[in-house]
Amino acid sequence: MPKKGGKHADMGKETQAQCKRAKLEAACLPSVMSFESPDSLFGSLISPIKEEVFFREYWEQKPLLLQRNDPLVAAYYQSLFQLSDLKELCSQGLYYGRDVNICRCVNGKKKVLNKEGRVNYMHLKKDFDQKKATVQFHQPQRFKEELWKIQEKLECYFGSLVGSNVYITPQGSQGLPPHYDDVEVFILQLEGEKHWRLYKPMVHLARDYNVESEDRIGNPTHEFILKPGDLLYFPRGTIHQADTPLGTSYSTHVTISTYQNNSWGDFLLDAIPGLVFDMAKEDVVLRTSIPRQLLMQVNTGDSTKKLSSLLRRLADSLENTRELRSSDMKKDFIMHRLPPCLGCDSDSLTPGGKLPKIDSKIRLRFRDHAIITVEPDQENAVSMMKPPTLVCLGWCGERETHMMGTEAGTASEDGMAQQAHGLRFPLSYLEALKQIWSSSTVNVKELNLTSDEEKENLALSLWTECLIEVI
Repeated sequence: MPKKGGKHADMGKETQAQCKRAKLEAACLPSVMSFESPDSLFGSLISPIKEEVFFREYWEQKPLLLQRNDPLVAAYYQSLFQLSDLKELCSQGLYYGRDVNICRCVNGKKKVLNKEGRVNYMHLKKDFDQKKATVQFHQPQRFKEELWKIQEKLECYFGSLVGSNVYITPQGSQGLPPHYDDVEVFILQLEGEKHWRLYKPMVHLARDYNVESEDRIGNPTHEFILKPGDLLYFPRGTIHQADTPLGTSYSTHVTISTYQNNSWGDFLLDAIPGLVFDMAKEDVVLRTSIPRQLLMQVNTGDSTKKLSSLLRRLADSLENTRELRSSDMKKDFIMHRLPPCLGCDSDSLTPGGKLPKIDSKIRLRFRDHAIITVEPDQENAVSMMKPPTLVCLGWCGERETHMMGTEAGTASEDGMAQQAHGLRFPLSYLEALKQIWSSSTVNVKELNLTSDEEKENLALSLWTECLIEVI
């Protein structure tokens, strides 16, 4: 899932124009995806395979190939992105490196043919036709509403960022050498045909991207042709390569990827520091000093035994911990995930229903996006009137910069609070927020707060931010 590029101010208008065109395209086709819920969307994506079968037999284990031969699915997939979309997008302003890579596999190596600055469609088409170069288009969900809808629901389903790339390859050519990725991959064939070869992983569930040479990977374990409407899944670490066969003018597919840096190892690195910090407040053993000159020693065998004992002590404490607190992983997901797909009029989102009063009944909007977090006060203030812990409810991401890297999405802790479509509250509001989040509907007067004024103010704050609606 490449994270590369920066933010450009004119992208909002470009996205709206492209969004309107995509909406008209989609209106002409019956959707083969179910957008009722994240579960139904994923179910329709891998249909006719059932979810429980997919996760029991395929997820992180082996490839899944669905060759559907269904004209309806093929037409819908084609509407997601086409070669013809590229010309219009180039006229709106795309840049080499940030939005588009031009590349070709030459003698087992990736050769990048990018030029400088803004993409000229005629130059791009010349490289495509004459140099047989592949066009790699980064994160098309920024421009295509239907992909936005799909990936937003998948992010809700997986609880992990979901990126995408479109690959357009002319006949008799290959864009990338054999390689493996650090993401779970779903390939949707949109136009033309693509010849795929998959190989046994050298690193199961790999944590890195790596190119492999032909003489090391052996014979393919799978070899097939993808046609429009087909879907291919394979786990991270699966070595693969693909080319457009002769007789097919070109191939277009979209790679949808997820679960980058989302393993138990990543979560342990993220959660254990906070757990140790909290436990050290209660357990004097964790506050005792390390041996003198430990950091200078070569042989630390005795200290290793002590550390093992402390880890077992930590594990015993963890058994009684109700809540595992993620630090950076949760923040990264909140800050960079796609916002709810509200259509092209999302800027005109208004509060739901009438102004909330103490006798009103309310419910949470965008439940799949609303997240309650408890985190230390970033102002480092000590005050009797202001608790040292705050609660935040809301979401943060922007579609225009989704998966485009730290340049586009970097924000300080305060910046995160300013960008979030949500509010921060004193810790005393936590139970009331949990009530709203966990209930289909709730009466304002029944919120778990001490006074009617607090209850009404909480409802009003959330209503103003369009996080709840009044029934």
